[in-house]
Amino acid sequence: MTNQRTLRPTETLQLETGLSLIPRIKLLLTIYRADKSVSPIDEWKFKRSLIDYIKSSFSITVLEEDLQIRKFKDLNKRKRDEPVAKGRVFVHDLGFMEKVIGENKAEEEEKFVEWRRGFVEKLDGIELNLEGVKFKLKVDVPKSDDFEGMNKEWEENIAFGARGYQRSERMQPDTIILKGMPSRWFAETRVSSKPSMLVTHTILSALGKIRNLHVAEDNDIGDNANEEDIVSGLHCKIVVRFENHKDFYDALKVLCGRSLQKQGSRLRADYDVTWDKDGFFRDARHQIEERKRIPARRVEERDEGHRQHSRVSQFSSEEGRRKRFKE
Repeated sequence: MTNQRTLRPTETLQLETGLSLIPRIKLLLTIYRADKSVSPIDEWKFKRSLIDYIKSSFSITVLEEDLQIRKFKDLNKRKRDEPVAKGRVFVHDLGFMEKVIGENKAEEEEKFVEWRRGFVEKLDGIELNLEGVKFKLKVDVPKSDDFEGMNKEWEENIAFGARGYQRSERMQPDTIILKGMPSRWFAETRVSSKPSMLVTHTILSALGKIRNLHVAEDNDIGDNANEEDIVSGLHCKIVVRFENHKDFYDALKVLCGRSLQKQGSRLRADYDVTWDKDGFFRDARHQIEERKRIPARRVEERDEGHRQHSRVSQFSSEEGRRKRFKE
């Protein structure tokens, strides 16, 4: 099995249970009108036009199934400067990148990121003419694919004393959050369709030594998901805490810019990945400790209430005796 620390940006990482992390380039698309036309966007024509443009300008082949365009439903309520559609484009055939990154392992990651940045800059702002109707394209790299951006983010959080971390050597992040993972791929075969902690641990152990693990149903698979595509129970959310920052760093670097694929299937899971900013397991431990203290507080409150009730009862009884004595 390939060591993730020496994994090239164009190389696949084999996991357990027939799963693999395959490299790809993923870009988010936002589409605006570029003229005064009010004609609705033709999704199929736009896809064909963009595929042809990428082929002619970059010599890159994008399959129709790897370009997803979905127009907004409330187009008649949108202002002219608001987007009319959104989408995603994937480049899975990265054979051309071998010439780009070369054979110098020390520079290949930097060259890969640099090429992707240039690709985005050249696509961003282009106008496509669909039989006289013009549309403008805005292109972005997803946050979950931007390892450098996340690295900068946690370094800034550490510098300013982020919540959940203390100012010490131990404040380096060590926890990753994965959303939109297929539940069945992390379940026990022929036992359940729900994700298993044991299976999940076995799969993710290839990325580093695991300290804590949390798996739960996930019906919110990110801002870029389509609501009609979300079915309850199909996806799971995984929070994995590694033994040290080094394992966390290497694992996050591998998970960024890749999709999960099942052996023998063409289906790919384009999950969202990020680092834990809020101290998930620290908060969980605090909540457990708090729940342990609650029964003790309730006992104290019940005892105090009983003592107050006894004093009130005693006072009422003595007051009654004094009144009868006076009479």
